[in-house]
Amino acid sequence: MTKEAVHTKDAPRPAGAYSQGVVAGGFLYTAGFGPQDPHTGATPERVADQTRQVLQNIRAVLAERGLSLDDVVKVTVHLQDLWRDFAEFDSAYRPFFAEPRPVRTTVGSDLMDILVEIDVVAALPG
Repeated sequence: MTKEAVHTKDAPRPAGAYSQGVVAGGFLYTAGFGPQDPHTGATPERVADQTRQVLQNIRAVLAERGLSLDDVVKVTVHLQDLWRDFAEFDSAYRPFFAEPRPVRTTVGSDLMDILVEIDVVAALPG
């Protein structure tokens, strides 16, 4: 199996030894993205605003390979405070995905100074 890294300046640069995305086996897998603005480094305060920024970051990685959020088949979400933030997160998340929405796992996680982190798997055409 071959794999190819995906990079874009329109999403935050990796903070460690990983790629923004990797294409392999007919899919594009993204790293877990936080809510940092890729150009300013700013992080919104509310979970809804963080969710929107995370999904914009992911959208930028997908676009680098000609994909969109419509190509996403799997989403994994980490929330710093699952019980407090789930409803606000879900409300901000919904407009980004049309039916049929991708499958999703949402868990509570100990995150570093952010409220939400998301990674996705998108199907390549063909």
